[in-house]
Amino acid sequence: MIENFRIRVFRAVAAHLSFSRAAEELLLTQPAVTQQIKALEDELGVSLFDRGGGRIALTPGGAALLPFADEMKTLGDEAVAAVARAYGEYAGELTIGASQTIGQYLLPTFVAAFLRTHPKIRITARSGNTDQMLEALVAGEVHIALIEGPEQRKDVHIEAFMEDHLVLVVPASHGWAGQEITPQDLKSQPLLIREYGSGSRRIVEQALTNAGLKMKDLIISMELDSTEGLLNAVEAGLGVTFVSRWAVRNQLALGTLKLSRVAGLRLSRSFSMVYAAGPVPTGGVGAFRGFLLAQAFNMAPKPRKIKSNYSNGGAET
Repeated sequence: MIENFRIRVFRAVAAHLSFSRAAEELLLTQPAVTQQIKALEDELGVSLFDRGGGRIALTPGGAALLPFADEMKTLGDEAVAAVARAYGEYAGELTIGASQTIGQYLLPTFVAAFLRTHPKIRITARSGNTDQMLEALVAGEVHIALIEGPEQRKDVHIEAFMEDHLVLVVPASHGWAGQEITPQDLKSQPLLIREYGSGSRRIVEQALTNAGLKMKDLIISMELDSTEGLLNAVEAGLGVTFVSRWAVRNQLALGTLKLSRVAGLRLSRSFSMVYAAGPVPTGGVGAFRGFLLAQAFNMAPKPRKIKSNYSNGGAET
């Protein structure tokens, strides 16, 4: 950061309209935030925040300063990036949005490897379902989003960088464990699924429809908003579910969950990166895009082989 620190503190308070939340973001104490705002107000000779009535609001002076504070941050980031480029490096801030499966099971590995070659880039990560991350990108809240599932939008650019497969997960003692079943067999067991807006859910629904199953004919016992929630529910015996092969690796290794194979059902999808429509991105976004295209598959944890009673003699998660 090369911008004025008081301006940075002001921008954080203005964003949250809260001194305590600004302090959390900046890793400062609340009195330190108050002191910085007081010093800036003394320097400008006006109050920047109205603290009356138990609420905080920008005064006319604060509202006038805010766009300049935002511009100062942008200019500072551009200056840092320009200096880094002079030496063939990248610098600045990169905010990555990731759908839950990617964010929890793959993104930490990607970021760690990326930072080894681009240590001057400061990364912030956000997670949510696919729809939420797309909206965050369009709103300018993230620079690049990593999502799961097929998406068709004209206001952003979507580019696949890695293939994923969803697998049917059952309790370790379940009769389907290590067995091959038919799509019609799915009608007989409670099915746990993700919430609306999830890329995983759309993939599962489309695959089941293609297999001749109607969602209304299935026993949808519960909807959950996270992959971990699905796996915990299966371990508790509440039903069976489909999740990414990356998500269930630990449970398979421990033997707390097993896989079943659905004959003829292909549950594959692409993990995709999404960025603003227009020219191919440059700077930190461009560097991260290039990294994913070149190295994501090799960086991902390798699936474990498990024994099964499938007709083909074995299976991979």
